[in-house]
Amino acid sequence: MVISTASVWDEVADELAENQIIEYENATVYGDFDQEQILHQGRIRILPNSWVALPTGRLLSPEAVHHIDA
Repeated sequence: MVISTASVWDEVADELAENQIIEYENATVYGDFDQEQILHQGRIRILPNSWVALPTGRLLSPEAVHHIDA
């Protein structure tokens, strides 16, 4: 009998997390309601934890982002 030390749930969680990533090729990320504070324009990825990943490797906190126009 072979028993694995790796958890099956870790693999399932990784696959689910990858499926929840949302990518936009051309989006505008705003930091305020009036759309005066533009945080980023261009390609973004929204991660499962709601952080916004930029192509430069920087992450924008959900608290810093007011809304995103795709």
